[in-house]
Amino acid sequence: MSAVGLGIPSVAREESRAAQLGLGSDLGPAPTAGPLIDSFGRVARDLRVSLTDRCNLRCTYCMPAEGLDWMPSEDMLSVSELQRLIRVAVTMLGVREIRFTGGEPLLYARITELVAYTASLAPRPDISLTTNALGLARKAASLKAAGLDRVNVSLDTVNSRNFHTLTRRDRLSDVLAGLSAAAEAGLTPVKVNAVLQPGINDKDAADLLQFCLDNGYELRFIEQMPLDAGHGWTRDGCITAEQILHSLSERFTLSPHAERRGSAPAERFLVDGGPATVGIIASVTRPFCGDCDRTRLTADGQIRSCLFSHGETDLRALLRGAAGVPDGAEGDEILAQAWREAMWRKLPGHAINDPGFLQPSRSMSAIGG
Repeated sequence: MSAVGLGIPSVAREESRAAQLGLGSDLGPAPTAGPLIDSFGRVARDLRVSLTDRCNLRCTYCMPAEGLDWMPSEDMLSVSELQRLIRVAVTMLGVREIRFTGGEPLLYARITELVAYTASLAPRPDISLTTNALGLARKAASLKAAGLDRVNVSLDTVNSRNFHTLTRRDRLSDVLAGLSAAAEAGLTPVKVNAVLQPGINDKDAADLLQFCLDNGYELRFIEQMPLDAGHGWTRDGCITAEQILHSLSERFTLSPHAERRGSAPAERFLVDGGPATVGIIASVTRPFCGDCDRTRLTADGQIRSCLFSHGETDLRALLRGAAGVPDGAEGDEILAQAWREAMWRKLPGHAINDPGFLQPSRSMSAIGG
């Protein structure tokens, strides 16, 4: 039985968008074997798995103070469903990196169990976690023992007043404790992700870099992307890569890193001659879509070929529907083929800079980073 025959919600909206861009929608059939390749030749080997849309911070650029309407628990994938899809991705589709995201993934009660399962797969993937680190001090050692390789911690400032303004929580000390615990547990390199907001923490970039240099963390600044729940993003409100580099250059000497970037999202710069580096992820002003190697699985079982996709492929429907896939090799191949077909139709880029760009209906917390 084919994936299409099982009635997966289609990628019609993506095909319509492709037609609007003059690309046409007749891409031919997707490959029926092998890895997750798209029609432009990109191969997705990095899987981002969102475990929950819930978060215990309320960052102003992500969600309102009161939070959002969270996914009902019955809509979210179970541990066994997550394990099956991760296994299919690793053993059948060539995925080599798994990153668990949220919302806040440390709020997922069985995350240690899921990490251990993922580490047991062959070939063993690289396993990482993107977190706000509020609960990391308690869990870093057990996550490392389960098989977690490293963490990315979201931290936009080390100024306690600005941290409270940005997150609406007085929890900076907990984040710093989580960072320290991650380093002590060997979840290295410990990376820090920061988003700058005009009039709040845009003057904190150099202090944050100095903090990371002093503690051996690798800092990555990220241009704010149009993925906020309130759809209030504007280009004028985005602190650009050029602005970030100018701010840092007032205190540090930055030079381009000689190492080839490849599919890594960050453009790296040596700080004061190295070896320490700082990275800029310029998704808005310097898109790197042509080298993208990511595929995404949401907490409710949807495959997204891009953060900015307007269509999804519903693997949960395959797992649970009346005509759902059987257990075993035959069913796993149906899941794999549905995933291949979803990625085959990936667009050439996110089109943020096109006049007709539309922000996806899901916010970042519901998609996963």
